[in-house]
Amino acid sequence: MCLVLQGELPISALQSWALVALRRVLLAQFSAFPCNGADLYEELKTSTAILSTGIQSLDKLLDAGLYTGEVTEIVGGPGSGKTQVCLCVAANVAYSLQQNVLYVDSNGGLTASRLLQLLQARTPDEEEQAGALQKIQVVRAFDVFQMLAVLQDFRGTVSQQVSSASATVKVVVVDSVTAVVSPLLGGQQREGLALMMQLARELKTLARDLGVAVMVTNHMTRDRDSGDLKPALGRSWSFVPSTRILLDIEEGAGASGSWRRARLTKSPRLPTGFQEVVDIGTWGPPEQSPASQGDQI
Repeated sequence: MCLVLQGELPISALQSWALVALRRVLLAQFSAFPCNGADLYEELKTSTAILSTGIQSLDKLLDAGLYTGEVTEIVGGPGSGKTQVCLCVAANVAYSLQQNVLYVDSNGGLTASRLLQLLQARTPDEEEQAGALQKIQVVRAFDVFQMLAVLQDFRGTVSQQVSSASATVKVVVVDSVTAVVSPLLGGQQREGLALMMQLARELKTLARDLGVAVMVTNHMTRDRDSGDLKPALGRSWSFVPSTRILLDIEEGAGASGSWRRARLTKSPRLPTGFQEVVDIGTWGPPEQSPASQGDQI
């Protein structure tokens, strides 16, 4: 027996109708609608850009260049050329691709004179050199809190701006994450790991939500058990970059030489172990760039 109010539906019927309506609304809002592979591929093409590093052999390892929406890591020991690669990437994106770059320097390796030398190798026009330098925004952050503040401020500023071709940053370079994270991993292990993962989330969010290519550098450390060299920051950090390239000094080149052996150790597109010889000291016009020497390795 159900209660019937004058001029109204039975309460039981009203409850059933309301539940059906609520179910329909929830399904419409939160259900995963099917899509085919072609639609996913088209979405990927429109949301992903590939940015050349300006070094042909390095682009080969990266499957044509840096991908927006991803974190790419350059790993190497002292003198391996990590900062030089970062400078080449910043100069190439600013001059050749005419895109803005955010360069976060945490180890004092960036110098304006070296950036200018790289640009002078591409163009003798001083106005073009100055225009490219203006596209590279340099911020120095010497601890993890400063770096987090820089990245969060950048994300907030970009999200509030009206998107335009002239104001869009396409590459964020962080040289290096190890310099600000390693000091935290010795004493307060839990706090250090938490801050490291917070930095990791911030970098991945920047890449994904703002559609930028993030490139970071990392140091090498020795394994306590085997004594072998391995990337610093441990296994937790190893899941952060989509692509990881290991730089090492080419035999016979010496620390002062410009030849480096670059080996792909992690990639979502290419088989790992693929190697190239990279000349990090020569960044001339594209037609004069050294040819890839991967077949000689």
